[in-house]
Amino acid sequence: MTQRIVITGLGVVSPLGIGKEAFSKNICSGVSGVRPISLFDTADFDAQTAAEITDFAPEQYVGKKGLRLLDRSTKLTLCAAHLALDDSGVSVTDDNTKEIGLVLASTFGSLSSISNFDREALLEGPQYVNPALFSNTVINSPASQACIKYGIRGFSATISTGFGASLDALHYAAYSIRAGRARIVLAGGVEELCIQIFLGFYKSGLLSIKSERLTEEIRPFDRERNGFVIGEGAVFLVLEELRSAEARGARIYAEMSGYGSGFTPHCTSRYSPGPEGLKRAMRQALVHGKLVPGDIDCVFAAANGSPKGDRFEAEAIRNVFSKESSRPTITAVKSMLGETYSAGGSFAAAAALCALERQMVPPTLHHVTPDPSCTVSSLATAPHAHSLRHVLVNAAGPGGNNSSLVFSKDFG
Repeated sequence: MTQRIVITGLGVVSPLGIGKEAFSKNICSGVSGVRPISLFDTADFDAQTAAEITDFAPEQYVGKKGLRLLDRSTKLTLCAAHLALDDSGVSVTDDNTKEIGLVLASTFGSLSSISNFDREALLEGPQYVNPALFSNTVINSPASQACIKYGIRGFSATISTGFGASLDALHYAAYSIRAGRARIVLAGGVEELCIQIFLGFYKSGLLSIKSERLTEEIRPFDRERNGFVIGEGAVFLVLEELRSAEARGARIYAEMSGYGSGFTPHCTSRYSPGPEGLKRAMRQALVHGKLVPGDIDCVFAAANGSPKGDRFEAEAIRNVFSKESSRPTITAVKSMLGETYSAGGSFAAAAALCALERQMVPPTLHHVTPDPSCTVSSLATAPHAHSLRHVLVNAAGPGGNNSSLVFSKDFG
């Protein structure tokens, strides 16, 4: 019999608050985390906002020891891991340290450290760089530092598959438990806000820019959508087998009941040429979860205000949920959280778990003018109570990788 994997802990460091309770309250109330950027100067750009975490004080959660030489991504990761372990009631001890693993999704997590380290080496000479900072320049540094900090010795892995990476990390965690590699796994994603990432997206023409008529916002599925704003943060979910969770009396948020992925080759420089990969991902997730489209109560869309990306996702959703009786409520939480790239799927997963717990659908902000070429039925534009048993989370974007995941509240 296939082992059933459940979520027993949630740690969130986000622009909407630090900790599950603050995040849950704000995401389900429709609070926007987008604000003027303070981490670096944007005066010369017509994009000046982001979903930035302000008043971030990691020492309040993990203490001061060892923080001085760690970069922002790693500090975000350490805080999220601490919060997830605390929320789950799991204590890492000498007896269970080899039974606990950690997998983290990130693509740009080390970019600012790499850039700063290399710039100093080029300007001052290699002999003058601080060797203690070198460890921040490798992409697996945040995950490794978290394992060192909390004594996790089962395994440490970093997934970097683009926008779908953190959903892929959750699948990797579930697979590792079923394969006997670990009994409990922390899985999630991290991305930081920095000038290097900002410039990359800005120069690519992917950011929402201000104009005489429009402000910088993510407008999912809206006719006026013109790109995304960047977000940042870290999320960890704690996964374990159902019987293990029940044996220790853990609170269970939901079962991770289905997962699917689909790759669309021959991508353009910005977006995949169509919705086929995401269609496959959603259908695989339903089949894996032994569900049909009519079982899904809400879809947490990957929509981020991209002119092409939102249209492709809308088409994929219409295709998979084509029957009127199987059309779920749709919401797009990136309108509140910004685009956090590899961490985006884990933020959507966290929002889905909070929605299941509260039986409340978070809203899609800034959807004012429907786009006839980008229509989705039952788009939630205001928070509302809703009976939720099965929810589907999407992750999609440039590069052709698409992932979908189903959480089920009915795990008895």
